[in-house]
Amino acid sequence: MVTNQLEDFYCDEVLSGNTLVETVLDTENVLAFYHTRPFYEEHIVVIPKKHILSIITIQQDEMEIMMEVFGVIKEVATKMNMKYGACSVSTNIGEYQSNKHMHWHVHYGNRIRD
Repeated sequence: MVTNQLEDFYCDEVLSGNTLVETVLDTENVLAFYHTRPFYEEHIVVIPKKHILSIITIQQDEMEIMMEVFGVIKEVATKMNMKYGACSVSTNIGEYQSNKHMHWHVHYGNRIRD
């Protein structure tokens, strides 16, 4: 499958600086930010700065990046859990993945849009 550049909002817009986001946490290899069009009352997205298609395409040489991704997810989720008492962490694969760049959602609260 060839990935169309328009399918990667995170590389083309967020990481390039074309679309400004409200940063939650920024490390060498990972960016966490408030979703630009949130589905939940509190909705943060965590992405690797390197283009990785999805969790099922991770290569052995990307495992250190993944450790950093999970460290950021843990920190964001811990803060959200402390503030609200709960949160969800999820990722999508294949046709469920609207943006063809691995990303993780950390969210809390009611769904505010479909």
